[in-house]
Amino acid sequence: MPADFNWAIGGEAGDGIDSTGKIFAQALSRAGRHVFTSKDFASRIRGGYTAYKVRTSTEKVRSVVDRLDVLVALTPRTIEENMDELHDGSVIIYDGDRTTMADVDIPENMVDLDVPLKALAEDAGGAIMRNVVALGAACEATSFDIEHLDSSLKKRFGDKGQAIVENNKQAARLGQEYVQENYPDADLDYELETTDNDYVLLNGDEAIGMGAIAAGCKYYAGYPITPATDVMTYLKGRIEHFGGHVVQAEDELAAINLALGAARAGARSMTATSGPGIDLMTETFGLVATSETPLVIVDVMRSGPSTGMPTKQEQGDLNMLLYGGHGEIPRFVLAPTTVNECFWKTVEAFNLAEKYQTPVYLAADLAMAVTEQTFEPEAFDMDAVEIDRGKVVDEDTIEDHQTESGGFKPHEITDDGVSPRAFPGTAGGAHMSTGLEHDEQGRRTEDTEMRVKQVDKRNRKVETAKEREDFSPREFGDPDADNLIVTWGSNEGTLVEALEYLDDDDVDVRILSCPYIFPRADLTEEFEAADQVVVVECNATGQFADVVEHDTLQRVKRINKYDGVQFKADELANDIKETLAGEGQEVEA
Repeated sequence: MPADFNWAIGGEAGDGIDSTGKIFAQALSRAGRHVFTSKDFASRIRGGYTAYKVRTSTEKVRSVVDRLDVLVALTPRTIEENMDELHDGSVIIYDGDRTTMADVDIPENMVDLDVPLKALAEDAGGAIMRNVVALGAACEATSFDIEHLDSSLKKRFGDKGQAIVENNKQAARLGQEYVQENYPDADLDYELETTDNDYVLLNGDEAIGMGAIAAGCKYYAGYPITPATDVMTYLKGRIEHFGGHVVQAEDELAAINLALGAARAGARSMTATSGPGIDLMTETFGLVATSETPLVIVDVMRSGPSTGMPTKQEQGDLNMLLYGGHGEIPRFVLAPTTVNECFWKTVEAFNLAEKYQTPVYLAADLAMAVTEQTFEPEAFDMDAVEIDRGKVVDEDTIEDHQTESGGFKPHEITDDGVSPRAFPGTAGGAHMSTGLEHDEQGRRTEDTEMRVKQVDKRNRKVETAKEREDFSPREFGDPDADNLIVTWGSNEGTLVEALEYLDDDDVDVRILSCPYIFPRADLTEEFEAADQVVVVECNATGQFADVVEHDTLQRVKRINKYDGVQFKADELANDIKETLAGEGQEVEA
C-alpha cells in the first residue's frame, strides 16, 4: 500500500471547513504530492457536523480509507465522529480555550496539541483566521514546509489584497511556532515528503465545466442545486472568454428550455442539475429527442427520493435516466468513472449529441462532484480534444436534402437514422420542428406510415451508434481471474485501490468499470467466463445489476451501499471477500 497520510478538519457548517480543507489540499498538491479529498457536510448554512478529509501520498491515491493521522477538531463532536478512524499516535489539534472544548478528553495513546487558535488568530489580525492557525500547527506536526502553505494562501486570498495574504501567513506561523515552543517533546512521527512533480487539483464538477469549454459549449443554463451548482460557478467568468454565456434560470424547467432554444439556434448547449431537477426537465427531454436537438444534460446524483439527503452520495437515478419520460425516447447515458473522465466524457457527450442529434445524459454523482483529486496536466490535453458537429449541411450541399419545391428536410428518413442539420441562416435551410409527430420537413402529421418511419428513424440512430462507437468498459485487475467485479460511475477508483487489499489476501478478481450505460457493451461473454459476478453500486435496489442481468440472462451477486457515504477501499475489499466467500446474493454495505 502507498505510504499515505490522512488529515481532516471538522466542525459546524459555517466554520470555514471547506475553504480550510481546500487550502491544505492545494498546498499538498503544490508540494508535488497526490491528493484525494472527501467531504461530509450537512444541507444547511450554519450548524450541523461538517468535515473535510484529505488523503495524500507521493503515489497516486484514488479513494478514502478508515484512518486519520492528524485531526483538527473545532468541536467535541468532531472527535466523537472520527474516533473509530483515529489510532495510536494520531495527532488531535484543538483550542482548549474555547468553552465547548475545555473538557474534551483526548485518549492517552494519541498526541494532544491544545493550541489557542482564536487568540493567536487575533494576534495576527482577526479571529476569522483561527483555522489558518490550525493549518500552521498541522505543518509543524507533520514537518511540512510552511512555504507550500504560503503559496496556497496567496491563491486563496490574493484577490483580497496583499495585506490579507500577509495576515494569513502570519496566522499560520503563529500556529507553527506555538507547537514548536510548547510541545518540543511531543511524539510527532509524521514527515510529509515533497517532490518536484506538477499536478492539477480539481473536482468532478469543475472537470465537467472545463470539458464543456474544451468541447466548444457556448451556452449554459442552470438553476443552483446541490451538488451540481459548481458546474455553473466554474463556467461563470470562464466561458465568456471563449464566446459563451451562462444564464441562471428561475427553475430547472426554464433552464432546460433555455438550453434547448440555444441548441436549436446552433450553439453547443448544456444544462446541469441533480435528481429533483431531472424530474422537472423530463417533459422537455421528450421534446429535445422528438425534435432531434443535440443537448447535453448533466445529472449530478444525490440521495433521494424527494429532497432526500442533498449532501450525501447515491447512484439512485439510473432507472430515471434510462427510462424516464412518456413514450419511447432514444437517448445516450454516459457515466464518468473518475474526475478526469468527467472532462473527457463531457467532450464525448457533446460529440455524441451532435453526431446523432440526440439528448445525452451525463451521469455523475456527489462523491465525484465534490472530490478534489490530483492529476498530471497531460490528463487534460487540450490538443487531444476532437470536435465532431455531425451531419451539418451548408449552401453547397443542402440541395441534396430538399424536396422538389425546395423545402428542407430536417427529419429526412436515412439509412443510419441521422438526418441533415442546417444551422439558422443557412440559405435554403429554413424549417420548423415540433413536439408533435412530424414528416420529413417537420410538419405535424398523423399519417400512420410516416409515424412508423419517424419512430424507426429515431431509434435507428442508437443502433448506428452501437456499430460506429466504442462502448467498451474499462478493465483492471487480473484478466484471467475467475471472479468478475462490475461497477459504474465513481466506484472505479475505490475498486482499483481495493485490488491492493485483495492481492494481500490472495484474492484475484477482474474488474469491469462501465462508463457507457446506454448504449452499453454486451457483457455476456465476460459473464459466462466467470465463476462469480458481483456488481458494486451506490443504491439500494441494484439498478445496474438489474440492467446487466437483463442483458446477459445471468444472475449476479450484489454489493449495494446506500447510507449516503461513498465506498472506502478497505471496506469494499472486505465486502468483496465476504460476498465471494458466501452463498448470499446481496451484501448491504
